[in-house]
Amino acid sequence: MVIGVPREIMPGERRVAATPDTVREYVSAGARVLVERGAGAGAYYGDEEYRQAGAEVISDVREVFGRSTLILKVKEPKHNKELGGHEAELIPEKAFLVCFLHPANPLNHDMVRTLAARGITSFSLDSIPRVSRAQHMDALTSMSTVAGYKAVINAAHHLGRFVPMIPTDAGIIEPARVLVVGTGVAGLQAIATAKRLGGRVKALDIRPEANEQARSLGAALVPFELPEGAGVGEGGYAQRLSEEWYQRERECLAPVVAESDIVILTALVPRERAPILVDKAMVERMKKGSVIVDISIDQGGNCEVTRPGEEYAWNDVLVVGLINIPAYLAVDSTRMFAHNLYEYVCHIAVNGKIDGNAPDELVREACVTRDGAVVHKGTLKAMGLTDA
Repeated sequence: MVIGVPREIMPGERRVAATPDTVREYVSAGARVLVERGAGAGAYYGDEEYRQAGAEVISDVREVFGRSTLILKVKEPKHNKELGGHEAELIPEKAFLVCFLHPANPLNHDMVRTLAARGITSFSLDSIPRVSRAQHMDALTSMSTVAGYKAVINAAHHLGRFVPMIPTDAGIIEPARVLVVGTGVAGLQAIATAKRLGGRVKALDIRPEANEQARSLGAALVPFELPEGAGVGEGGYAQRLSEEWYQRERECLAPVVAESDIVILTALVPRERAPILVDKAMVERMKKGSVIVDISIDQGGNCEVTRPGEEYAWNDVLVVGLINIPAYLAVDSTRMFAHNLYEYVCHIAVNGKIDGNAPDELVREACVTRDGAVVHKGTLKAMGLTDA
């Protein structure tokens, strides 16, 4: 097996798919590792460190792709402006790809089709099932921890007021009101961070267990009742509701959103587009100077007016659609991601070979393209190719 680690080309991306430590592990397991020159610079790993770990450092990224049987990336393949071509077209036919593909996002559908057309077997780390044996390879949880923390820090940075209660000669400045929608890993970290900053936090999730975890961190719960079990899907993740129930959830959230200074949106449905939980009308009723940070933008976003990769004012409300929040903490993000990725590669590669047809759910559920076709259920649904 020849593993290729190209430099990430998404604007602002500083992470890398392998550290010198994980390269050393791959080499010890019998793999050859090719690393593009400068790939680790954003996380402060030098080329010489990779060489000492056993990797071959290569200047031409086309050679890295062309010689590899397995490509490891952080983010999905992108158009390479320097080369005038798409990374998906650089991956050899019949090769393998593991990364965060975000395949249900409509912006990535053409890329997914290209992977399928080239016979590439691809796996998306954001689709690994939430089961106990997958905990050590769960990159989504690791990156969600980073995103939840940084989202609140970002919102506090942009907010034109204090987050904690501050006594002054002019009177008491009340704490900022923070709403967290979706209390999975990212949401819980957002709650914990907002509480540490002194914010007054409210939260909502459609899963009772997630709400209890939010309550245990000190968040007040926004009342919203669903039929028993309606919000919980396979593995404990949230499952998609009907549009009628999403409308009820928006109606429930509307007055809380209107009074909030900071709104952190993290709600996701595995392998599908994120639901719209804050619409235009809700944003227009928010206080001037308030901030929305939409963590779910990689899957389409929870806010109707969020723009991927942009920060802009909508009716004097700052809407932040940062598409790659973990890259802002590249050192710790890379260390966690590279470890999770190594564990996943070790799981799917048996005796140096990867079988995309393996019955193992960790292979089956994360596989996006195989044998010239798109096989990922959530992606097929997002593409309108199935009602399943």
